[in-house]
Amino acid sequence: MSDLSEPIGTTSVGSGTSPVTTFSHVKPGDTPWRSDGLRDFFLYRDLGISAATGGRVIAHLVKANMAPEKGTGWHRHEADFQIVLMTKGWAKFMYEDKVTLVEAGDCVHQRPGIVHYLFDYSPDMEYLEIVSPADFKSVDMPPACDVPSPTPWS
Repeated sequence: MSDLSEPIGTTSVGSGTSPVTTFSHVKPGDTPWRSDGLRDFFLYRDLGISAATGGRVIAHLVKANMAPEKGTGWHRHEADFQIVLMTKGWAKFMYEDKVTLVEAGDCVHQRPGIVHYLFDYSPDMEYLEIVSPADFKSVDMPPACDVPSPTPWS
């Protein structure tokens, strides 16, 4: 019987090989909530998937840390794949020129390159974000349209 934490090896992909992948099991106390992520008004908790997949995929939890004031601004991601699974609360996004309310239990696939803006969220908002590759980039974009004002927290 093999140790599940041992790498399973490389696989041939095209003319090269893909990185080694390993088994990963992260429990709630294993990784801390951090404030040094992409947005200072959110907290981020790494789920160990980037390390387990050799950087092919990142999975992290994101939660509200401060009331929305200006949101994320208009941007797009240089990524091949991205989903957001809302686990608690809600968030309002602009996807191009459309307001989209994402509530607990909803799953959103953000197609590559879609221009969007997270502008409002509840104090208990928390979501799982899965993106490939793990080192995806965010690129600021010009406004697609006007953005509604966020709901003040009481």
